[in-house]
Amino acid sequence: MLAQEMASRGLAVLCVLVAGLGQVGSSGQAGREDLNPAALYPWRQRSSGGLSRVKRDWIIPPIRVLENSKQVPENLVQIKSDKIFTGEVIYKLEGPGVDQDPKNLFEIDDKTGWIRSMIPLDREKYRSFTLKAFALSPSGERLENPSTIEIVVLDQNDNRPNFSQKEFAGSVYEFSVPGTSVMSVTATDADDPTTDNAILSYSIIGQESIPLLRINKTMFGINNETGAIYTRDVGLDWEVVKGFRLKLQVADMSGMGLTSLANAVIHVTDINNNPPRFSPDQYTMSAVENKIDFVIGWVNATDNDEPGTGNWETKYTIAKGNPSRNFAIRTDPVTNEGILSVVKALDYESQEVYTLTLTVENVNPLSIKAPKNPVSSAIVVVTVVNENEAPRFIKDPIEILVPESVDPGTVLASNIAYDPDNAKLKYDILRDPEGWLIINHETGEIAARKPFNVLSPHVKNNIYNAVIRVTDTDAGGISTTASLVITLWETNDFLPQLFPLMGTVCSESGRKTSGLFLTAVDEDLPPHAEPFTFHLQDINVSANWTIIQVNETHAVLRPLVELETGEYAVTVLVTDSGTPSLSAYAQVNVTVCPCGKDGECKTEAAAIFGTRVGVSFIALLVIMASIALLLLLLLLAVAVGNCRRHHMKKGEGLLVGDSDEDIRDNVLNYDEQGGGEEDENAFNIDLLRNPTDVGPLPISYYPPVSGIPRGKQPLRKDYPDNLPSPSYPRKPPADPTDIEDFINDGLEAADHDPNIPPYDTALIYDYEGDGSLAGSLSSIASASSDGDQDYDYLNDWGPRFKKLANMYDPR
Repeated sequence: MLAQEMASRGLAVLCVLVAGLGQVGSSGQAGREDLNPAALYPWRQRSSGGLSRVKRDWIIPPIRVLENSKQVPENLVQIKSDKIFTGEVIYKLEGPGVDQDPKNLFEIDDKTGWIRSMIPLDREKYRSFTLKAFALSPSGERLENPSTIEIVVLDQNDNRPNFSQKEFAGSVYEFSVPGTSVMSVTATDADDPTTDNAILSYSIIGQESIPLLRINKTMFGINNETGAIYTRDVGLDWEVVKGFRLKLQVADMSGMGLTSLANAVIHVTDINNNPPRFSPDQYTMSAVENKIDFVIGWVNATDNDEPGTGNWETKYTIAKGNPSRNFAIRTDPVTNEGILSVVKALDYESQEVYTLTLTVENVNPLSIKAPKNPVSSAIVVVTVVNENEAPRFIKDPIEILVPESVDPGTVLASNIAYDPDNAKLKYDILRDPEGWLIINHETGEIAARKPFNVLSPHVKNNIYNAVIRVTDTDAGGISTTASLVITLWETNDFLPQLFPLMGTVCSESGRKTSGLFLTAVDEDLPPHAEPFTFHLQDINVSANWTIIQVNETHAVLRPLVELETGEYAVTVLVTDSGTPSLSAYAQVNVTVCPCGKDGECKTEAAAIFGTRVGVSFIALLVIMASIALLLLLLLLAVAVGNCRRHHMKKGEGLLVGDSDEDIRDNVLNYDEQGGGEEDENAFNIDLLRNPTDVGPLPISYYPPVSGIPRGKQPLRKDYPDNLPSPSYPRKPPADPTDIEDFINDGLEAADHDPNIPPYDTALIYDYEGDGSLAGSLSSIASASSDGDQDYDYLNDWGPRFKKLANMYDPR
């Protein structure tokens, strides 16, 4: 199908050439058909009746239609089939402009094949149309392959050219030479750019200066093809004219067609062609001495260049008369004036008048087109105003290097300050945290009050800081302060100290690891401390002992011979590295003992077993058997006592309530000095009795002491506060079951009594109750005698205990 369509395109040229001719065939057929010069035969081919067929397609040239045509509808072209049909042929047209957007621009007569335009065409919207033509039978059957018809819209000059901007802006430096490029303007035309309708031409049709009427000659030209604007003449001076306004025109048809207008504003740019000038060039000012950072006056300079730019901005310089840099000048950014100030204090006594030479220049360098004039200068005379000045220190800070062990009264510094007005001065120390300094209030002489100490917390890196003040007494108390920096040179002030002063060593002299490690410390700082040296001064000691230096701070003390176990006193001399060095003797108490394989001292028993001089094994067994026998006898005595208490009758209390004699035992404090039989500071044992046996008389919590009535609380005379004691006496409980509460009450009273020691000791007395088999706490107050005891149970223990029973019960 595509090949057939391409072939049908080739028939378009043939259709134009044979327009108006009849069908080529037999002579009879040519005579019957009228030739139409506007008809196209795109479907010519060989038929079955012997007609000759075109062997290849013809290219149909585009159909040209003029835009904006007023003759509508307008017949454009007629198409026809050259094939003989027995029936009717119907022509149909499809494509953009017919049945596709934009619709209804073209139509075809289905019987005659005429294609006509229905409305005027616009080339700026649609430049061409590609349509397809069909030959159909009445039943809709396609008789021929479709043919492509191309319609081209021809351009007319119906669009004006338009500038891309209503107003263009550009700039040019003043004094630019003719031909200098300024700017370019552009315009467009919607017509066909391949025709004269879109060929543009630029021109300048008007010029105005800003301000008006400053320059009347034509200063600018324009390239009529490119729109480039350039200078045509000299005379651009920013001081005279600030800019120009140009009226521009553009026309199509190479300048003969439609036109449009626009404006162009060209600014003249200033160059630095005017150097600044002082106005005036002579100034007189005054300045007070001893003050800084204050303004003494202003100077002025003029410049004809554009304000606010680097061509107008000025910078001032003090060219002469300021060797000590007492003065400085800066520019006021608003007024462009020079501000002169004092930045270093002036001294009236040194110089009363200063003559300054100032120069002025622009921030931007001058243009080569500026006149060659010298730099503008001005003279400023500054008079110094005298005033009473504060005293001054010769140096601040005042630096001193002294040894820390300086003698009191040593002069450290003198002549430290002076007064410019020769006034009387007074000196003081404002800061001296250690109180090491003293100053002469009239002369300012600084001396040491006492020796310094480099270990003081106020000494940092061997530097001690103080503050000195000097006051002008003739000027209403004007004062000045300075720092006093004292660098302490450390001296050897402290003796080295040896430690430890006691220890143990092995008695075997052959042990290399045996020995007592010694070290030394020194309160001095390096180089007056370590390294230390250790020596044995006593000749007799040196025969048995040696001391070996280990490092700068340690040594080891070792025996040279095998010594007997015991205590030895060894005198060691330790010396520091100061200049001069200091030495100290120290006695080291050394315990010599036998050592094991690990080098540690053995116990006495281990020493006995481990030595050949110890006792024999049989003797040791005898000693152990004797100790065991003594322990057995002690256990036997305890067992006998328990058996006697076991046979006591029920009802005989734990305490001696039933005894015929009221006997009291005292609990004696033998851990205190002066304890013994005569110590009366004891506790009342009556409280340990059976509560049921206690009589109705009041019972004191503590026993009576000599000189104190019974029931009265004794007070401690060594206690300073003499706080009040709990109320005494207390009544015992009526019921024996309340004994626990009774004891707890007593415990609480004792805890809150500050006058009776011990304060924090709980005195707990336990009552075991009625019928206890335990014996009395007091053997003296026993409720029964030896005769009441039954020793028959000892007979069951063997022959040995029978003899013991006979001794106590001879019955």
